[in-house]
Amino acid sequence: MKHVGLMLGGPEDLWPDQLVSDIDAPITDWVGVDRGSLRLLQQDVVPVMAIGDYDSMVPAERHRVEHAVKDMRYSVPEKDDTDSELALQAAFEDLRADEVSIFGATGGRLDHLLVNLWLMAEPRFKEYAPHVAIVDRQNLIRFFLPPAQLVFPRTEYKYVGFVNLTPVTDFTIRNAKYPLAPFASDYPVSWASNEFLGDQPIQITFSKGIIAAIYSKD
Repeated sequence: MKHVGLMLGGPEDLWPDQLVSDIDAPITDWVGVDRGSLRLLQQDVVPVMAIGDYDSMVPAERHRVEHAVKDMRYSVPEKDDTDSELALQAAFEDLRADEVSIFGATGGRLDHLLVNLWLMAEPRFKEYAPHVAIVDRQNLIRFFLPPAQLVFPRTEYKYVGFVNLTPVTDFTIRNAKYPLAPFASDYPVSWASNEFLGDQPIQITFSKGIIAAIYSKD
């Protein structure tokens, strides 16, 4: 399985502990996104690809990235796609990723966070949604498509919340501390701070929409 990690430019103090201590463990290829490329090099990890306009770097930092990374891809600051969107597309289409984990996507600017969270709501990325995770020190976000899915407990996370990123119909939550009867909405709604019942997976069902499951810990 090819598991590609995308390193964005979010604050390093929000990286998960595993990334800091053993950065290569679950990832087969890394892609640096703008300043994320420099962050990887500072961890002695050379990404297979770097994407961005690199406007967050001083010339010496940019030169270091250009010297180290063989596949440099340049975007312009005024563009339709964000660097995150370009990187996600390249991971699946060019690197043929089976799974993609996104790091450095939280913290800092809220507009960047929302862009990253709603990536999976874009029609062109919908088919990839079940194969994408957003990870930081306190949270893990997975994405689900209809009709029925099992959300399995993870020992390191006490809570799980659900957000419909798009209009949703017939959304139910079963086998959870707080079940949900069939629900429909044309706008996003967040059901926060739910919990697993022991080792039982939570079952979610819905006939339309994209659901984000947000695992969290204190």
